[in-house]
Amino acid sequence: MEFIPAKTIISGYADGSSWFGDNYNMNIYKGCCHGCIYCDSRSECYRIEDFDQVRAKDNALALIARELGSKRRKGVIGTGAMSDPYNPLEQEHRLTRGALELIDAHGFGISIATKSDLVTRDIDVLTSIKTHSPFLIKITVTTADDELCRKVEPRAPVASRRFSAVKQLAANGIFAGILMMPVLPFIEDNEDNVVGIIRLASEAGAKFIYPAFGVTLRQNQREWYYSKLDEHFPGLRYKYAKQFGNAYECNSPRANELWRVFKAECDKFGIVYRMEEIIEAYREPYRSAQLSLF
Repeated sequence: MEFIPAKTIISGYADGSSWFGDNYNMNIYKGCCHGCIYCDSRSECYRIEDFDQVRAKDNALALIARELGSKRRKGVIGTGAMSDPYNPLEQEHRLTRGALELIDAHGFGISIATKSDLVTRDIDVLTSIKTHSPFLIKITVTTADDELCRKVEPRAPVASRRFSAVKQLAANGIFAGILMMPVLPFIEDNEDNVVGIIRLASEAGAKFIYPAFGVTLRQNQREWYYSKLDEHFPGLRYKYAKQFGNAYECNSPRANELWRVFKAECDKFGIVYRMEEIIEAYREPYRSAQLSLF
């Protein structure tokens, strides 16, 4: 694996009121090898050359240790926004695990987004973080069908393995749930798929599901997506072009209908799904603990 120079890895502090309550952002790896046909991080605006090649930031753990030691405010560190922290190379290099151990030692929380069941390897460190700071694990699932999963996310672990990971995390008392996004128009935006994901998530013990009924398309990423539609779903690119033109946000024509189905199913199984509810649910025990000190 290639190592690339970096001056910093952890971002500055944010108030944590928006995306899953993250206060900081951390990306140890650059690029991704999952090959998902819809990945927005492939867009030119992010300036990631050779996107399918995973590289790591040089001296990552030393940089993270230094930056954590200099932060004046504790908080939740989000990772996985631009590159999966549990890509296959993590099995050997263990940089994400090393970062979690540093986060634990410095008393910070963690918010992980991944498509990999490799996250279960680090249950011991996550359990330790749980004793002092807010944390949650978000596992992306866009389809409950493993065969369809192999088409849209060809080199990522299939959906059934991800549900098994959620089950293992939940069994160890870890706050885990599902990112149900993107739900691809004309491919995954049907009631059977949405209901299937919710029911499997419930069986696995997922605490939350956060959905997006549509996909974003821009720049070179649109052409990449269309080329993959030609490969796996011949003729569908023309339906996209007619329905969405050059729009960035390509919301499913069935989004309102699917939201009603989604909401009813989540309510039935007691799964939270609104951003503010999810943030409240995983942070509340730590607010209560802090208040009890006074």
